[in-house]
Amino acid sequence: MKLKISCQLIIFTLSATALTLSATTKNYFGFNPNQMDLSVKPSMNFYKYAVGDWIKKNPVPADKSRWGTFNQLRDKSLIDLKNIIKENENKKFKEGSIEQKVIDFYLTGMNLKKINEQGIRSIRNILKKIDNIQDKDEFIKTIAYLQLYTSSPFFNFGVAPDLKNTEIEVLYLGQGGLGLPDKSYYLDQSKHYKDIRKKYLEYITKIFNYSGENLKQAKVDAATVLKIETELAKGSKSPVELRDILKNYHPMTIEEIDDLSPAFNWIKFFSDINIKTDKINIGQPDFIKAFSSLVEYTSLTDLECYLKWNLLNSLSPYLSENFVTANFDFYAKTLSGTLKIEPRWKRVIDTENTLIGEALGQLYISKYFPPKNKKKALKIVNNLISSLKERIKNLSWMSKKTKNNAIKKLDLTSVKIGYPDKWIDYSKLTIKKDSYVKNVIRAGYFKTMRNLNKLGKPTDRSEWSMSPQTVNAYYSPTNNEIVFPAGILQPPFFNSKADDAINYGAMGSVIGHELTHGFDDQGRLFNGKGNLEKWWSNEDIKKFDDITNKLSKKYSKYEPIPGNHVDGRLTLGENIADLGGITISYNAFKSTKEFKENKKIDGFTPSQRFFLGYAQVWRSNIRRNYQLMLLKGDPHSPAQYRVNGPLTNFTPFIKAFDIKPRTPMYTPPKDRIVIW
Repeated sequence: MKLKISCQLIIFTLSATALTLSATTKNYFGFNPNQMDLSVKPSMNFYKYAVGDWIKKNPVPADKSRWGTFNQLRDKSLIDLKNIIKENENKKFKEGSIEQKVIDFYLTGMNLKKINEQGIRSIRNILKKIDNIQDKDEFIKTIAYLQLYTSSPFFNFGVAPDLKNTEIEVLYLGQGGLGLPDKSYYLDQSKHYKDIRKKYLEYITKIFNYSGENLKQAKVDAATVLKIETELAKGSKSPVELRDILKNYHPMTIEEIDDLSPAFNWIKFFSDINIKTDKINIGQPDFIKAFSSLVEYTSLTDLECYLKWNLLNSLSPYLSENFVTANFDFYAKTLSGTLKIEPRWKRVIDTENTLIGEALGQLYISKYFPPKNKKKALKIVNNLISSLKERIKNLSWMSKKTKNNAIKKLDLTSVKIGYPDKWIDYSKLTIKKDSYVKNVIRAGYFKTMRNLNKLGKPTDRSEWSMSPQTVNAYYSPTNNEIVFPAGILQPPFFNSKADDAINYGAMGSVIGHELTHGFDDQGRLFNGKGNLEKWWSNEDIKKFDDITNKLSKKYSKYEPIPGNHVDGRLTLGENIADLGGITISYNAFKSTKEFKENKKIDGFTPSQRFFLGYAQVWRSNIRRNYQLMLLKGDPHSPAQYRVNGPLTNFTPFIKAFDIKPRTPMYTPPKDRIVIW
């Protein structure tokens, strides 16, 4: 389990003729005006104005649920990794080397003929373990085996730093075991979710049928699975409720957990996975109670049926084509609206990225990440940290004592750029040429055991939670660190040839976004050492809550699909970070020579280019079903609101484009939300 604590008037003079001429006579290293839609005024919808033509000309590809900057760079990363593998696949490498493991993993994944011939033979011994369960002790032992090797039946658990003493790694136990995205998919009675449940039953039936059951029995077992998962869903918290860190932190002894959940022998379970600990953090006690009740009143036969499903569902993407197609048809087509499955090589490399990402990362970095990128990115990061410090000092709503504490936390924030200084040691991982799904199981077991072996040990703060080739970034509240993998340090986020306005508008805002997470509604609960601690005064907390409640209400009015609104509570942390990111980065940008000289490029002032650079990283098209799914569980707002939402609150933007009152992008000064 991963702990998750780890977007009218045209004021300036711009000649359409000049724009066309410019576009045909030069390369654009920062912002390409050809992606703009000049029929839309910036005061009406800045997102469409900035990237509207790109949106029109870049529909979602058949094999994608969403298409935008992140997806484009992710595809580029996959091509880069494929090229590395292809360059080396016919070479002889020492058994046990990183190259041998990466290449053999890939080759077994690409050997579709062998995968189809093997069918489910490669996991037959695991299915037999489930079929041979005779009593509750064997039931617990089998759950322990599955949790270690293949899947996460009923619940999630794992090791992470103690939230109140992050110097030490402790065990976390929480809700899980669902095949659908969250509890609403089981309990919502609207037609959309009823249709999804119907399709889910059909999918479960197919998988049981493919595993060897006759169709009649498969339908019965599918109904059993849905019934069990619905009971788990009833005891689960919603995505919004899971954001409340304090209400999801309940340290207990194993004896206390046994009292909470008497129908499941936790002492035996932890003994079976060879874990010894005095304290476990129970994320959701009510879920553990519901799980206990489920175990008590459900027959062993039905519980076995669920375990079999949990195993097959987890491994379906790595089995024969009939399993893969059924899995795609439900999770991609039904839930996300994707029309076509991605090429197999992309899926295999994605799996490697997930399971042995740093093994691939070592090969990726040596070829695709020049040291100069790290140096220039670090310079921008340091400027952003100075900018945030200046902003904190000048806040009007925060007391001096809390400001001093905030600056202390900021000074303790660590920065990681590009790739780890110390790589994961994969020497104990065995990758063979025998079976793709067996390699997946071996790599999954290695990853699980590597995590569990941290229990009770000092936290290793040098570790990364993302591989270098990942196109993303993150802030860790327990490490108080911001992390920017090499994958995101490339155009349009970061470009050594681009002007400062573009780099600060794009990458600078991303850096500012991650910095702000240290001070959003969740991050502010942690001190500079990453421990849960109240370091704000009650008065400051009230002022902060008053401001952020306004932001939550503002975003809850956005309606990307008729009748379906953004959840301002679910997306609050990300919305705070988006607003903070722009604020901090623009403040830093003002100190650059380019800003001070105020020379136009392609007809735009430096300030205007800053906001255009910001908008272009969020250009995106998305399928309706996928957007509906994200509205239920994704803490990020839809792309257009990650641009228009913060900008309507930001005075420098309103001035840069001379946004007039009574237009959608204008907010009266008294109503503009300023947090960081």
